[in-house]
Formats: sequence, structure tokens, C-alpha cells
Amino acid sequence: MKRQTHTQMLAALLLLSAIGNAVAQTATTAADPQQWLEDVTGEKALDWVKARNQITRSKLDTDPAFLKLRSDLQVVLDSKDRIPGIRKMGNYYYNFWMDAEHPRGLWRKTTLDEYRKAQPKWEPVLDVDALAKTENENWVFKNSICRHPVYDRCLIELSRGGADAVVMREFDLTTQSFVKDGFSLPEAKMNLDWRDRDTLFVATDFGAGTLTDSGYARIVKEWKRGTPLSAAKVLLEGEKTDMAISAHSSDHDGIHHELVGRQITFYSSEQFLKEGDKLTKLDVPSHSSVSFFGKQFVVTPREAWTTGGKTYAPGSMLAMDFDAYKKGERNFTVLFEPSDSTSLTGAAYTKHYVLVQSLNNVKSNLHEWKLDNGKWISRQVALPTMGAVGVSAVDADNSDDYLLSYSDYLTPSVYILAHAGNDRRESLKSAPGFFDASPYETTQQFATSRDGTKVPYFLVKRKDVKYDGNNPTLLYGYGGFEISLTPSYSGGIGKSWLEKGGVYVVANIRGGGEFGPRWHQAALKENRQRAYDDFAAVAADLIASKITSPQHLGAMGGSNGGLLAGVALTQHPELFNAVVSQVPLLDMQRYNKLLAGASWMGEYGNPDIAAEWDYISRYSPYQNVKAGVKYPNVLFITSTRDDRVHPGHARKMAAKMLSQDHQNVWYYENIEGGHGGAANNAQRADMSAITYSFLWNMLKRDNADVVIAR
Repeated sequence: MKRQTHTQMLAALLLLSAIGNAVAQTATTAADPQQWLEDVTGEKALDWVKARNQITRSKLDTDPAFLKLRSDLQVVLDSKDRIPGIRKMGNYYYNFWMDAEHPRGLWRKTTLDEYRKAQPKWEPVLDVDALAKTENENWVFKNSICRHPVYDRCLIELSRGGADAVVMREFDLTTQSFVKDGFSLPEAKMNLDWRDRDTLFVATDFGAGTLTDSGYARIVKEWKRGTPLSAAKVLLEGEKTDMAISAHSSDHDGIHHELVGRQITFYSSEQFLKEGDKLTKLDVPSHSSVSFFGKQFVVTPREAWTTGGKTYAPGSMLAMDFDAYKKGERNFTVLFEPSDSTSLTGAAYTKHYVLVQSLNNVKSNLHEWKLDNGKWISRQVALPTMGAVGVSAVDADNSDDYLLSYSDYLTPSVYILAHAGNDRRESLKSAPGFFDASPYETTQQFATSRDGTKVPYFLVKRKDVKYDGNNPTLLYGYGGFEISLTPSYSGGIGKSWLEKGGVYVVANIRGGGEFGPRWHQAALKENRQRAYDDFAAVAADLIASKITSPQHLGAMGGSNGGLLAGVALTQHPELFNAVVSQVPLLDMQRYNKLLAGASWMGEYGNPDIAAEWDYISRYSPYQNVKAGVKYPNVLFITSTRDDRVHPGHARKMAAKMLSQDHQNVWYYENIEGGHGGAANNAQRADMSAITYSFLWNMLKRDNADVVIAR
């Protein structure tokens, strides 16, 4: 037999692999009769969606309680008394505002003196409703990337129906109009930044083969004004298996840096310093983030890092002189070091201060750090609540002022102008209370998970609640991607749940970031079940304490939390009587093949690898739902325009359960709205009213099982 060359052997192996993949794909399709529902805008799939939507709407649109709740929620969302968040650019303070008169939103500006007034005068900058009407497009305002520190031009990102994919147009802030023949890009998932007035960093869909498996840009370029995009200079090209590639500018205290990043997985990356045409890889852990504070280089490692003879804990915040760093020195100052109860949540920079935000047992802390004669000096800032705190610099180039916002479950938001280095504060705005909070209280409890881990949760209830097991109780969770759930005010939850007599619970389960990287990493990949065990432990604790009982306990989560809700449905049907799974992942065998799913394999694992599918398959809701099992009432709610988490997850799960003759399956899909589920306040009010009406009908004290006709 003729000896094969290496190239011939490789070609043969690739052919066999392709044949194998085709056979596997055929087998998967044959084994999954619902896979046709993955055709997002296919006529047959949308007909199914519309039919299910109509069944859900027929049960609610004539219900006076639903109609009133929807109206009440829209009043909350459209309230002119809400706090308009502001961002200083140049001499003005900008805000994006949505209400009944501006359902798509109005970008507007004012002065600080005017903003201080009870009813400030705003100058319109961009009316998205008018733009949508003129162009006959369903525009949703996604982002504005404005050139710092001049703030003369912005890159405006507009989405059709709320999708992640956007079109980009250059906007002149001085004339408040789009720039004729300015920078523009067609619809894609993109990452952009200004290099200078006539140069952009652009990562987008440049054509065939330029996207990663996750659907993001694989190439980042430098694009000069007046030249075709095809002539833009390539800065970095990643692998198809990477998550994304990007580049951005960093400016603080008059010092300019340029960074190019290769996001290999959701958590691992390579960072390059761009100096002229030269890219130098930064010597930092792959699981870390970097930034610049003047001449200081700031690193936040998400893994243990040994350098310069010291080992720094995951979740630390480190700073040192960047010129010394480039010379090989590694003498970092620790601005934050986590403990068993504390974690870093973020930082903001004023002119002279680094504002470090952290949590202590899921309660907010804030420290101000100043570099004084080569030494870092810190002071703790007194905060008035145990709730969520937000910090943003007003004008990092010129002042140490910052905006401080805070709220908790029962305290409406307050917006304060604070000053780093002293305790002077000026209350700028206070949000109204949309419900009477006086009868309620918030407590923090701990449940014990299966492996003995103590899991905190917040309990919002009436002070005179009866521990009789009959309280309608909603348990909310997320537990992924190192995202922390902290106490914050929601007029919608107050109106739709607390005022009716419900108990609201938020579980701080593993997988989240409440206790830093260790809390997150404890539930990665093969350890994912820990997050689900934590959630079940909180549910069991609520039942054991007689706050509620399975008949009156519901579970809810969105996106990764939608997966959590799906697992609660299939693994612990005995604990719940209602489950809401919002914009969820559910088919974990195919999640990495759908839209941005491949980017999350660092969180869940790769189902195409047998050893990893072995542990994923044990919890994947779509593969574990069975005929003949009595499941809780369930509502799957998603959006056709969600181009991040594929709506096919929710569609297929609902269809499979219906095919198994489960009668208690509700489904609703908004035809637009993106991953947030809704594109405007009317849609948000409608979808929230559907959700909370479903939950209340199933969980109220005098409830009987409510099912919908097939």
C-alpha cells in the first residue's frame, strides 16, 4: 500500500471527523424532535410561538388583576419622579430617559445647577422615537462611546428590537446631529473605541471567517477616517475558538495608554500594550483585569498570583508605578485583599483617588485610596445602608467629586454628590417610594447546603408575618459568572409581590461573586451542582422555618438564572409549586452551538467532550425532564430578538414538556426585546405583569392548581 503523507493523513482524519459530525448531527436531530424550534424567525417556529403566546394571553388579557398590575407597573417604570442618572461630558450632564412620551428614549443634557432643581430643564440631544419614525426602523438605543476628554464626537450604537447586534453611526455632540460621511458600520456584534479624532479601534464582522465560534469579532483593526474598512490595519487576530478580540484607549490624568485584548475564554485573556506599531504582552495572570490610574498600573488577579517574591490572593486589587513595572519591578501595593467574608466588587477613579467598592457578607463597603508622596493612604467611607452602592467619578480629569447612589430592598434610591477626601455630601435626588415600606423588614439568613457550606440569603417580609407555612414566597437566584446579587429597591416587586402579602427571597448561592473568585470558582464546570444544591438548601430552609411550604413556594431566575430555575424544576419538583425561567439556557447539550453559547464553556464546560458532558448531562433540564413526573407549574418567558441566549432553549423545553403531556406549562415570547426581554417600558410592564400574575395565581394562600388548556 502506498505510504500516506502527513497532509493526506490529516485530510483523511478531517474527512472522517466531518462524516462523524454529520452522523452525530443527524442522530441529534433525530433524537430531538423539537430542534426545528431553533429556527428563530422560521415561519413554522414563529407560528408555534404565536399560538403559545395566544393561549397565555387568553388567560390574562381579560383578567382585571393582570390588567391593573400591568398598568401599575408601567406607572412605576414611566414615573417622571425616577432619578435620572447622569454622566458629565464637557460642560454638560447627559441622561438617557424613557417614559410614556418617549418609549424608545430621549438622550438629553443639562447643567449641574439645573439638575439640582426639582424639575430641571433638559435640552434634547437625540430623540430615538423620532429617529425610528423617520427611518421606519424599530431602533433601540444601546450605547454611546464619546471621545474623551474633548467630548466632541460619539459613536452611537442602535439595535433593531433590542438585540446585541448593533449598527454604528458617528454623532456630532456640538451640532447634535449624525456626521455626514462619518464613521458608520453595518449591523453586527462589535467592540469599538476612539484612538483619536480620526482613528477608531474596530472589532466587528469583517466578512467570512472573521468571527469566533461565540459569534464575536476575531480580528481588531485600526481604522482611519476617510478610508474603506477593508483598508483598516490589523492589530491582532485571534483564534476561531477564542471568545473575542478588542482594543481600547485608557486616559487618566493626561496620560494615554492603548490596550489590545485577546479574550480566550470568558475568564482567561491576554493583554497587550500598544506602543506605536508594537504590541507587548503584559506579564499578568490570564485570569485578571488591568487598568491605569495616572502613572499607576492596577491589576486585579482572579487567581493566586506569585510575583516579586509575594503571593497575592484571588480577588485582590494591586497597584504600582507602570514605568517601574515595565522595567521588571513587581513591588505592588495591595489596595484590597479579600477575606472569608469580603470581596471586591469594583473601583472608580477620580483625579486623585481610587474608590474601591467591596462586600462584607454581601453588604457594601467603600474605601478611598490616595497616592500621597509615593505612599498609598486609605480611609473608609460611611455608608447609610446595607444595600447596593453605586459609585462613578464626575470628572476624573479635573476633580475628586463622585456620584454615590444607594438603595436597599425597602429604601428607594438616593443620588448624592460626594467628594473624595472629606465627608461633604450634597443630596441631588431622591427616588419616590412606590409602595409603603413601613410594614416590612429585611433580614439576612443562612442555609446549610448539602456539603455543609453556609449560604446567605436575604428575606424581605412583613414584620408581623405568620410562620404558618402559608405565605406566598418567591425565591430568586442567579449563581453564575461571579455576579453578586445585592439588596436594591424595586418598586415593581413592591407593587406586584410585597403589597399582596408575598415574601421575597434572594439567594446568594455559589457561582456568584458575593464572596469573590472562590465563591464563583466553587461552582464551575464539574462543580456546577453545588449552585443548584445551594438554591435547594435555601428553599428547604424557608420550608423548615415555616415561612412557606412547597404549595406556596416559587422559584425564578433569568439567563444563567433561567437555567437555575430549570434545574430547580427538574431536580426538586417537591420543593416548588411554581417556577419562572426567563430568557434561559436549558438544552445544555447544544448550548455551545447556539448564538453566544460557546463563550460560556469556561463556566459550564464543553458538552462535546464526553467527560464534560457526563457532568453537564446530570443537570441539563432539557435532557432530564421526564413524562409521568409531577412538576411545578412553570412559565418559560423569552424574546425572539435575544441574540445572546437562543430562544430555542425556552421553546424546546416548553414543547417537550407539552409533548410529555404536562398540562401546567405556560409560555410567552416577546417578538422583540433582546436578552433583556423587552425593548421599552410598555413591554417591560407587560412581561413583568405576566410573570407576577402567573406566580401569584399559583402561590397565593387560597390557591388550587391552575393549569391552561392545551
